[in-house]
Amino acid sequence: MKLNNLSVAICLSLPLTLLAAPLSADDWDDPWGDESDSSSLNLHGFYELGAGGRLYRDPLLGRDMTLGEGRARFELSDFVGETRWSVKTDLYADGVEDKQRIDLREALLDFRVGDNVDVRLGQQVLTWGTGDMLFLNDLFAKDWQSYFSGREDEYLKAPSTSARVSYFTDVANLDLVWTPEFTSDRYIKGDRFSYFSPMTGEQMAAPDGRIRPVTRDRWGRESQWAARLYGTHEATEWAFYAYRGYWTQPVGMDARGEAFFPRLDAYGASIRAPLAGGIANAEIAWYEGSDSRGDNPAIPNDQLRFLVGYDRELLPNFNAAVQYYLEWTQDYAALESSWPLPNGRYLPDEYRHLFTLRLTQRLRQDNLTLSLFTYWSPSDEDYFIRPSVNYRMDDAWALTVGGNIFGGNKPHTFFGQFEDASNLYVRLRYSY
Repeated sequence: MKLNNLSVAICLSLPLTLLAAPLSADDWDDPWGDESDSSSLNLHGFYELGAGGRLYRDPLLGRDMTLGEGRARFELSDFVGETRWSVKTDLYADGVEDKQRIDLREALLDFRVGDNVDVRLGQQVLTWGTGDMLFLNDLFAKDWQSYFSGREDEYLKAPSTSARVSYFTDVANLDLVWTPEFTSDRYIKGDRFSYFSPMTGEQMAAPDGRIRPVTRDRWGRESQWAARLYGTHEATEWAFYAYRGYWTQPVGMDARGEAFFPRLDAYGASIRAPLAGGIANAEIAWYEGSDSRGDNPAIPNDQLRFLVGYDRELLPNFNAAVQYYLEWTQDYAALESSWPLPNGRYLPDEYRHLFTLRLTQRLRQDNLTLSLFTYWSPSDEDYFIRPSVNYRMDDAWALTVGGNIFGGNKPHTFFGQFEDASNLYVRLRYSY
C-alpha cells in the first residue's frame, strides 16, 4: 500500500511525548499474558533510520544504495472482554525503490473456545521449526529482500492473513493453520538486487529482467494448509509437521516460459534436547511436488531436507552455534537426462551441503552485542557472511552496524549470484 510524502512526514514526526507506555512482549504460544492489565490500551513502537551501500557496483541496477529508509512502527493492543486484539504496522519511505508504503505486520483477534482451544484470526507472522535462519518445515512467507538489505532480522518473516487454531492437552498440542489466499515470499525479483537466470546464462534485473510470475489469487481455492503436533517429554521437545500448498517462490516455469508457484506437499519432524552443556536439535522434511518421476526440469524434483545443530555457551556471555544442512534431490538420474542445457550446464548438485556458524558476544551489561552469522556451502562453493554490532545506548536509543557479504566461485549458485549485492548498513532506532 502506498502513502503520499506528506502522510509519511506526519507519521515520522509525531511527538513522542504523546505516546503511551510500552506493551509487554507478545508470547507466541500464550497470547493472553497477564489479564489483570486487560483494561488498559497499550501503544508502543519505534522510529528508525537506515542506510546501506554496496561494496561492489552492480552494473545492471546502477545504484549504490541497498537500504535507505525512514520507518515508523506502531503497535496497539487491548482486550474486549476475553478477546484480545492487536495491530502492528510499519509506515516507511523507501529511498532505494523511491516508494512510500504501509506494511501491516499484524491485525488480529485472539480468543478462546472452551478450556483447550485458542483461535487467532487475521494478519499475523507465523513460524515454527528448530533451524536458525534455515527453514525446513517452516513454509510460511519470508522476506528475502529485507534479509539481504540490512533490515532487522524480524523482517525476514513476512506476514500472512491466516486462521490458526491451537488445541492443548496434557500429552501433546496441535496447531492448524489455514491461509485462504496464497501468500508468497517477498523474493528477489530484480528490483533491489539482480539475480542469475539459467535460461540466459547471465545476471538479470529490472525492468526487462523483473520476475513477474503467474499469480495464485483464487481465494479459498489456492489455499495453504499447515499443521504441527508437538509436545515435551522431560527436557526433550518434539514435533511433527505437515504442509499442503505451493512453493512460496516462483521456482517453476510453464509452457509459455512464465515463472509460477508449483504445487508442494511437505512432511517432517524435529527434536530439541539438552546435550553436553548445550542444546542440540535435529529436523527433517520431505518435499513432494507434482513431478513424481523427476524428469521435468521446469519444476523442482522431490527433496529430502535434513538439519542438525548445536548451541552452547563457551565462555560467560559468549555463545557459539553450528548447523549442518542437507538438500538431497530425488530422481536425480531422470533430472540429469532431461536437463535442457548442454553438458549439464547449471545443473544443481544432487546433494547440496551447507554449514552455518553463529558467534555472539554480549558486553557492557548486555548493552553491546557483537554477532557473526555465516553460511558456507562446500558443494556450491559459495558463502554468505553477516557480521553486526548492536549498541543499546539507553532504554530508548539503539545503534546497529552490520554487513551482508556474498561470494562464490560460480555465478549461478544461491549465494554466489548475489556477490554484487554485498553491502554495509547502519540503523538508528528510537523505541517508545
